[in-house]
Amino acid sequence: MSLIVAREVSKSYATEAVEVQALRGVSFDVEAGSFLAFVGPSGSGKTTLLNLIGCLDKPTSGSLEVAGVDVTRLTRRQAAAFRGEHLGFVFQSFNLIPVLTAYENVEYPLVMVRNRPVHERRTRVLELLDAVGIADQRDKRPEQLSGGQKQRVAIARALVTQPKLVLADEPTANLDRETAAMIIGLMKTMKQELNTTFLFSTHDTRIIGAVEIIYTLEDGQLIGCEGGKAA
Repeated sequence: MSLIVAREVSKSYATEAVEVQALRGVSFDVEAGSFLAFVGPSGSGKTTLLNLIGCLDKPTSGSLEVAGVDVTRLTRRQAAAFRGEHLGFVFQSFNLIPVLTAYENVEYPLVMVRNRPVHERRTRVLELLDAVGIADQRDKRPEQLSGGQKQRVAIARALVTQPKLVLADEPTANLDRETAAMIIGLMKTMKQELNTTFLFSTHDTRIIGAVEIIYTLEDGQLIGCEGGKAA
């Protein structure tokens, strides 16, 4: 069963001088459990597409279903609830909350979205911090962590709600080669163990070499597909 179904998805942005066409009639399917990347040069539409799938924006035209839900019809409140229920996010800038510890950053989505009992939150957070190899750093704030450690915390945070889909926008861009390889391997292990779908937006050859499916975007159009299913 397809986790994501996109049909003729287009997105344009109007400026004072001109209308910018970020995506042009993109169609594809993503199966559950995929380890997939959208690749292409800057301005090709990768991040725009992730924002649409992540319910952070809506397409100008076309249809987009995620986890069986037509996300183009969601209100802002419904979209926020859907993200909390089904999606996790990993960013190149980590997006950790500076005043919170590593533990508290990972716990945050459970407090804000799921409102689980304290003992359940603690069990889940500690399990994930251990799984990403950073349990011994749980009381440190982001400023006390290395780039690789911050990204491990970000991955744990993305997985804490047990999402069907994790969207990762250039997650290795700020990491050195060794750390990037470690992070990619960690996400691949999580995919295998939890059957979580990972969808990357990237031009990092390290990620491109690790994924199972590659969709290539250029000027807002889907121009290539390796290993996947373009509609």
